[in-house]
Amino acid sequence: MSLVTLVEYRDASPEVQAVYDDIMATRRVDWINNFWKALANDPTTLTRVWESVKQVMAPGALDPLVKEMIYVAVSATNGCEYCTWSHTAAARKKGMTDPMFMELMAVVGLANETNRLANGLRFPVDPQFKP
Repeated sequence: MSLVTLVEYRDASPEVQAVYDDIMATRRVDWINNFWKALANDPTTLTRVWESVKQVMAPGALDPLVKEMIYVAVSATNGCEYCTWSHTAAARKKGMTDPMFMELMAVVGLANETNRLANGLRFPVDPQFKP
């Protein structure tokens, strides 16, 4: 159950509808997912987050599939079920295969394990790793 009302397109203010329209056009879809519907309770936050998503997830030095896979890795590590599902779907649309997903999850699991070991043992960082 949602902690806030999900704002449907038909019930949204013109400001929110404009963001929804941009989301659908940018993503080439005909629906708005629940993340955006929840954020629409605060149009300022909705607009800010959508503009950040468009900027950060746009093609750049990293290709869009790599960005989606990083998003999946961070979402899984942070325990965000919603983001793990949505960005896994997005990564699959961009070409991620099941073997790629499994390898990604293996890297995520290993990184989490070794990060916890390094943090727990508190040994100094090798100077060769630093600029």
